[in-house]
Amino acid sequence: MKSQAVVFQQPRQLSLQTLDLSELTEGQIRVAVEYSGISTGTERLLWDGSMPAFPGMGYPLVPGYESVGRVVEVSDTATHQVGQRVFVPGASCLQGVRSLFGGTASQLVVNQDRVVPVEDRLGANAVLLALAATAYHAVSGGGKRQIINPPDLIVGHGVMGRLLARMTVASGAPAPTVWDTQADRLSGAQGYVALHPQDDPRKDYKAIYDVSGDSNLLDQLIQRLAPGGEVVLAGFYKSDLHFAFAPAFMREATIRTAAEWKRPDLLAVNELVHNGRLSLDGLITHQQAPARALAAYEVAFGDAACLKMILDWSANA
Repeated sequence: MKSQAVVFQQPRQLSLQTLDLSELTEGQIRVAVEYSGISTGTERLLWDGSMPAFPGMGYPLVPGYESVGRVVEVSDTATHQVGQRVFVPGASCLQGVRSLFGGTASQLVVNQDRVVPVEDRLGANAVLLALAATAYHAVSGGGKRQIINPPDLIVGHGVMGRLLARMTVASGAPAPTVWDTQADRLSGAQGYVALHPQDDPRKDYKAIYDVSGDSNLLDQLIQRLAPGGEVVLAGFYKSDLHFAFAPAFMREATIRTAAEWKRPDLLAVNELVHNGRLSLDGLITHQQAPARALAAYEVAFGDAACLKMILDWSANA
């Protein structure tokens, strides 16, 4: 069995290749991918070669952990049904490459307990479940089924920032303020306010969630905290973070790191979407065919108007 896949041969070198696909073993399923998302966080770092040392890192690699498709084959012991639409958070089934994270391909073989069934009505929006799970992990402390410290300021109005804001509003907590320095990113707020930081005089925020990935912001954010406030680092940073001790000391500031999502987070956000409490609409702004993957990655990482780029594999599904 063969699969087409996006391969990063080296930083900034990409090709679409036909690779051998692993045979099904016990408990596995084969998924024909319909859509895969391009991450502007970790995937950008893999693309430009700035990813810090990471287990399994190396080239050539197949990126991607945001794939959605239909089950087309099951092993004898699998319980999923052929035809079921599922979310696949990456795979390690492609031969001759490193699968970090291995999901940007037309066909995937994966253990059935890694995938999550999703509703047909979601269509391409289901690729956003990984980002939604990342946001949920940050505010819940890791799949605790509730928001433990809702943000009153979110830094960054990309997809992650919008999902954090939507979750906060849906939880019944006060609507957060969201910052972004790019004018193109300030529209599209739903039930909250998005503005440039220079237009915000507040310095009494209790919980600031940074999803910008900018390692130079920490001092500025600490200065906007109320006494006893918290800064949550919910993005991914390629450079070391530093901060001035005195302002943090005077505020008794807490700095918390939110790690990557876990399966309970994914299940929790899938339930929120299923129940209509969390909308994924309006966040995918661009899509391309896999044959134009290079152009897709350049737009995803270089165009501020692109909130989320997906590759459409459905012609092959």
